[in-house]
Amino acid sequence: QVQLVESGGGLVQPGGSLRLSCAASGSSFSINNLGWYRQAIGKERELVASGTSGYTTNYADSVKGRFTLSRDNAKNTVYLQMNSLKPEDTAVYYCSVVGTLYSGGSAYTQRYWGQGTQVTVSS
Repeated sequence: QVQLVESGGGLVQPGGSLRLSCAASGSSFSINNLGWYRQAIGKERELVASGTSGYTTNYADSVKGRFTLSRDNAKNTVYLQMNSLKPEDTAVYYCSVVGTLYSGGSAYTQRYWGQGTQVTVSS
């Protein structure tokens, strides 16, 4: 069983920084594609940043130049570094990965979601 555990959210003033972490538990698991989404109150969930197994990354226009997606394969952890935060970045942030679980000689690939972490940008 694979679980994604997020951490790093909180309250920060405009212009501040936060780093979100998303750790995948479970052995024999590898992350292929990854992404961070966010959902503000009353809005649809949107893709903020995404990355492929080939380390190509893409960002929503609203966060380009401010957010950076990264991964540590040895720790099966993905990160979202958020700088120059704005009040409009306030949302619940979710990590999502497409990963492969190796078990009993078989490989199972599916998408997993974290539980979400609240980011609030306010003075």
